[in-house]
Parts: sequence; structure tokens; C-alpha cells
Amino acid sequence: MQTKNILDFEYSDLQSYLLNELGLEKFRTDQICDWIYKKRVFDFESMTNLSKDDRQKLSDNFKISIPHIVKKEVSKIDGTTKYLLELEDRNTVEAVIIYYPSRTIACISTQVGCPLKCSFCSTGQSGYVRNLSTGEIIGQLLAMEKDKEMDVKNVVYMGMGEPLLNFNNVVQTIEILNHPKMKKLGARHITISTAGIPQKIEELGDLNKEFRLSVSLHAPTNLQRDQIMPINHKYPVEQVIQSCRIYQKKTKKRVTFEYILIKGFNDSKEDALKLVELFGDLKVMVNLIPVNENPAGFEKPSKRFIQAFLDTLVKNGIDAVVRAEKGSDISAACGQLRTRELKEANR
Repeated sequence: MQTKNILDFEYSDLQSYLLNELGLEKFRTDQICDWIYKKRVFDFESMTNLSKDDRQKLSDNFKISIPHIVKKEVSKIDGTTKYLLELEDRNTVEAVIIYYPSRTIACISTQVGCPLKCSFCSTGQSGYVRNLSTGEIIGQLLAMEKDKEMDVKNVVYMGMGEPLLNFNNVVQTIEILNHPKMKKLGARHITISTAGIPQKIEELGDLNKEFRLSVSLHAPTNLQRDQIMPINHKYPVEQVIQSCRIYQKKTKKRVTFEYILIKGFNDSKEDALKLVELFGDLKVMVNLIPVNENPAGFEKPSKRFIQAFLDTLVKNGIDAVVRAEKGSDISAACGQLRTRELKEANR
């Protein structure tokens, strides 16, 4: 009999299965979740407040599938830790722990590779394999927490892949992260980052959840965005912004926009003013990100250009910051570590 990954189950589904299929009492669900999500124990035999018979039933029907840490890089500058994690089918994904003065963030992946092929992103250039299961997404967080011996209170879906192309599994993981008997993360501490899938952005607005939405925009016009983000041919800038307006109307929440600054391409004061015009009365927060090392060879603007871009946004009523660079001495940007490992494996 093929065992199921218990990390694939939301609380109510797990409780129903344990009760109706295995004959376990309802309160056993709370005990099992406590072992896995609070104590990070990934072996049923070690769950000592369960009877031997119950532990055997669990072992016969379930597995706790945690990805294997293939490689780990730790920044000597700020402690940022990049993980290359191996799944059961030998595919690998990346995940990162990022430290800030007031919080620690886990950045997790939703797909093996990415189908969007953004020119500035190593993940997109390495190809797309498949969506991750619910358990494979959750397992990344648990593996890093176990390794660090810590509870991470903030999660961003900003690793490999496009979360909204794996919509159902991502939404299910949010339920698991948010549930008080499972990870018990406040929904406001969860951020979904997307390149802009309009219909799915609108569907997020219907979920009535407190999580945050971040949209990777990176250019104020279709002419520019087409050149670096092929998805813009299907979902142009105006359509993405309109879906954000609908999302905001439904949720009353501010939308964050990620904007990678590329020297001589999208970093002028004129580009900043076009961005202001594009947003209109949309309530936004803009994270400006000087471009990382990338397959296309794009370069960072000078500090003067970055500051001028920021000042132009702020003077025109847009909340904006330059995102602090983390892990600059390691392969911290999305896709870099996996891409390097794939190249070495193919030599």
C-alpha cells in the first residue's frame, strides 16, 4: 500500500481520515500536529504520547516527507542561509532563511523550476519541471526550521516558480500555515508573490484571508516589460494593474509591487513618473531591488540613479523603499544555487 505524505493534509481532512479510516480519536490529530509542526518530530515512532498501536497505524498509512538538505550556504555578512533541497523524486528546489532586525523570513518555492522565463531570473532560465505538492511546499519550511532549531514567523512564497500557477496547492499550504493546531502563523505574516496572473489575483481576493499580495512588475510599460517578462505578452501591464484594483476593492489591502532596477533600462526619472501614472489611486508599496547577478548580464544602476528613482516616487505620493540586499556573498538570489549545481552535475 502506498503511504500518503501527512503534510499534504489540512487539519479537517486529516482529522476526518484519522477518525474514519484509522479509528483514531479526534484529539489524536492535535497531538500529531503538535509533534510535526511545533516540535518538528518527523518520525511517528518518536510520538511517545500515542499508543504503539496508533503509531503503527500511522506508519502503515502515512509518511512525513521532509526534503533532504543537499547544500547549504550561510552568508558571513548577515547570516542569510540558502538551501538546496532534494525531493523524493530527486528534483531539487531552493529555499532561504533571511534575517532582519525585527523578524526572520522563510522564502519558499512552489514549483521545480519556473515556466515564465524572465530574463533576469536564473530559475526561469533553468527550465520548468512540475508543480510542488502541498506537502513539498510545507516541507521546505519544516526542513529549514529543523536545521536552524527555530520557529520562523514570516513566510514568503517568493522562491522558485510562479505561486499562482500552482494555485490550489499554495492556498492549501496557507490553510496549514495559518491553522492554530498546525503552524499557527498569522495570515498577515504570509506573503504571496506573483508575476501577475490576473484571474488568480482576483480569486485571491475572494478567499477573505489576511495574507499579503506582492506583484513583480519590474517595468512601467508593455514595451519594456515584454522584453524581460514573456508573461507580459499574455497578461499586459494594464490587465495586471486592473486585477490588483479588483483585489484591493475586495480586500481593502495595499498591494506591494516589486521593481527590479536595471541600469539604462527602467531606472530613469521618466520611468518612475510612468509608474506613478500607472498606479493612479491604487494604494501601493514599492520595493525597489537593484538587479542581482543574472543570466542576461543586466547591471545595477548607480546609487545616484537609485536614489533619484526613489525620490521621484516618494515626492509623488508613492510609498517606496530600496530593499536591503541580503546574502550578497552567497548564491542568495532565486535560482542561482540550483543552476550552479545543475551545471556541475552535467559536466
